[in-house]
Amino acid sequence: MGLIEKIAKTLSPSHLIWEGDKTNKAIYLTFDDGPTPQLCEKILEILEEKNIKANFFLVGENVKKHPELFQKIIAQGHGIGNHTYNHLKGWKSNWFNYTKNTLKASQLIDSNLFRPPYGKIKASQIRVLKKRFCIVMWSVLTYDFDKTVSKEKCLKNALKAKPGSIVVFHDNIKAAENMLYALPKFINHYLEKGYKFKVL
Repeated sequence: MGLIEKIAKTLSPSHLIWEGDKTNKAIYLTFDDGPTPQLCEKILEILEEKNIKANFFLVGENVKKHPELFQKIIAQGHGIGNHTYNHLKGWKSNWFNYTKNTLKASQLIDSNLFRPPYGKIKASQIRVLKKRFCIVMWSVLTYDFDKTVSKEKCLKNALKAKPGSIVVFHDNIKAAENMLYALPKFINHYLEKGYKFKVL
């Protein structure tokens, strides 16, 4: 478990969702921050080729800028979730502005799933948002966005997934090189081991 997960689990109430069903060989693949032109299409091509589904936690302003990508995600049968309108960092926002920003994204993203950007969310924000959303965290963070992490290390991080793991990759330019290297290898590894990929 990385430092972000350790801090978040220490500060966050237990009712946040950190993993899925552990009783069968299933993994919950998720992508944050999109939709990002060109990169999102590549992700969708990989998922379609492997015939698997994933969840996309989308930023409202990106959905507004690229509605055709948003519709393509839905048309291909993937799950969607709210990731705020402007990718707000919860620890630097009060509960009112954070909630207002998240609900603004909901006008474009019709989903009861929410993931806080950076995994940073205050207890006051959770108390309000849990009435409207299932707040989804993760059990495996690939660190594809971290420029100090090599693509090989990114893959190694992803391969820590176990039954029920919620795995995070990113649909943003900063993560593109690591993500595009690790994602197909990660998928192949778990398909070969008889895992299924499920939508939350």
